[in-house]
Amino acid sequence: MDPYIFGFFALAYIVILIWGIAKHKKTASAIIFFVILALIYDNAILAVGHLFGEGELLKNLSYGRFWLHAIFTPTLIIFSLLVMREANIEFAYKKWVAFSFGALWIVAMIVEYFMELSGLELAPKESYGVLNYSTTEAASGPPPMILIVLVALLIAAVTLAWKRKWWWMLVGTIFMTIGSAVPIDIGSDAITNAFELFLIATLMWTAIHFSNDRAYKRF
Repeated sequence: MDPYIFGFFALAYIVILIWGIAKHKKTASAIIFFVILALIYDNAILAVGHLFGEGELLKNLSYGRFWLHAIFTPTLIIFSLLVMREANIEFAYKKWVAFSFGALWIVAMIVEYFMELSGLELAPKESYGVLNYSTTEAASGPPPMILIVLVALLIAAVTLAWKRKWWWMLVGTIFMTIGSAVPIDIGSDAITNAFELFLIATLMWTAIHFSNDRAYKRF
């Protein structure tokens, strides 16, 4: 069943991408498009892995999943800063804030490299019908990089809810935080990806909203 679920997620991300391209004005928060492309790839490989079978092809494609995740997921930290600027949040223009978010982004990438990518070894794994190559080390809680990203998203989400009465980014971030922190056994490995899909949908909606909201344009 899970391959169909991941296939649905891949299609849902394609819909979100098309929605974003159609509705989002050409502003800096469009950086989220790269995150969505990486998620389309990730879910598509999980959906069709059983069709490839075990072998070097699927293994190499799976390495791509880990590298794209490491490169593009931390850019949500930069997205958090940019969307606050597009909402004309005054403190988001301060140099120390830009430096802080930039530092978080760099730290998140470094942490992800040394904790996940350095010496990465993949082995075949089959679960709920999904065949993929995953890390041979057992996961113990949410990855540190994800926690750093969630901190940046929460800062931006709370600020937008407080200053601009825009709650959707906060709702999506809270759901993602719960999904990352609380183990949920429902007979599927796709539950975390479902929370992730909801988060990205709320982030895209946020980006579209403020890229089109001329009342808050500073320049």
